Amino acid sequence: MFFETLRLAIQAIARNAMRSFLTVLGIVIGVGAVIAMVTIGNGTTAKVAADIAKLGSNLLFVRPGQFGPGRSSAEAKPFSARDIAALKTQLHGARAVAPVAQKMVTAIYGTESRSTSASGTDNDYFITLDWQLTQGRRFLDGEIRSGRAACIIGETVRDELFGNADALGQRIRVAKVSCEVIGLLAVKGQSGFGTDQDDIVLMPLRTFQRRIAGNTNITTIYVSARDGVQTAKVQADIERLLRERRNIGPDKEDDFSVRDMKQVANTLTATTTVLTGLLGAVAGVSLLVGGIGIMNIMLVSVTERTREIGIRLAIGAQESQVLLQFLVEAVVLSLFGGAIGILAGLGLAALATQAIQIPFIPDPATVLVAFGFAALIGVLFGFFPARRAARMNPIEALRHE
Repeated sequence: MFFETLRLAIQAIARNAMRSFLTVLGIVIGVGAVIAMVTIGNGTTAKVAADIAKLGSNLLFVRPGQFGPGRSSAEAKPFSARDIAALKTQLHGARAVAPVAQKMVTAIYGTESRSTSASGTDNDYFITLDWQLTQGRRFLDGEIRSGRAACIIGETVRDELFGNADALGQRIRVAKVSCEVIGLLAVKGQSGFGTDQDDIVLMPLRTFQRRIAGNTNITTIYVSARDGVQTAKVQADIERLLRERRNIGPDKEDDFSVRDMKQVANTLTATTTVLTGLLGAVAGVSLLVGGIGIMNIMLVSVTERTREIGIRLAIGAQESQVLLQFLVEAVVLSLFGGAIGILAGLGLAALATQAIQIPFIPDPATVLVAFGFAALIGVLFGFFPARRAARMNPIEALRHE
């Protein structure tokens, strides 16, 4: 019985193929938009998490001043070499502590130049940020102590200054300092904050302070926690030690900030997840529009087939059978639109993720929910026209012209 009803429904849909396709277009757009938006959102979330992971594992970064509305870090006292020494010796949960001082400079080699970020640091920088070298070596202890003009450059700087030539062992000018390239950093690409991590020149901290910055300020401290040690504990130890060293009273707030990259990652991924949900909900509105379209076209179909309905009722068809026939037509239309929408949504998401270079991560649950919602719309919006057809008076239906 059901399969016969299904066959009749498919035949009725096929008789008006163009009208049927235009009817389900709203469902196609709705399902496709939901799947595309959620898939792109999942890829964005994964990309953000991966980019933040590139900054290092179990990483905390410490900066002078407090950040937020009404707060300024411009007047906060920078860190000193003694602060770094205290953190390295007294912070037992830390795997590495890296001081960093930064300044925008111009790097020059031959006729090529590049405006880039120069950073003064030590070898703990590579440990805290999990950054490897593809060629060359790290700084020697003598270079760090004496302030020798040596540098390690990122891939962006290497490509801009040297192209296909060998950079190792060459001398480049960083601001007014001529330094030897002793190492090349591995490629890290864009960070989760949209900056090019490979656009960098690293120098020994003392060299940078004496010959480029002209002061002994340290603007950032990177701290990497040991394996098995909670970053929250390390953060508390940093805050306690720095409050003591900077003579901050119990009733005063910190004049520095300590950020845990895990917290930053959780905040950003939570934000992208919420945005994905909002985009999916907005796209889902078109499913309701598609349902209204199905109801309208089914009402037209009932009016066009009034005599057919009257004949079926006159020769003994039950109201439930007529109701089922039109309800099945509506559901078939919705499921047909849902299937096309799934293919369209996945295809659109695949193209979009490839274009913006994020992972393609389809969510099977979202696909099933969207398809099920399409079927539910067919039932909900197809029921009223089907009930209207089933409740027709056979005599009046046969008289209909």
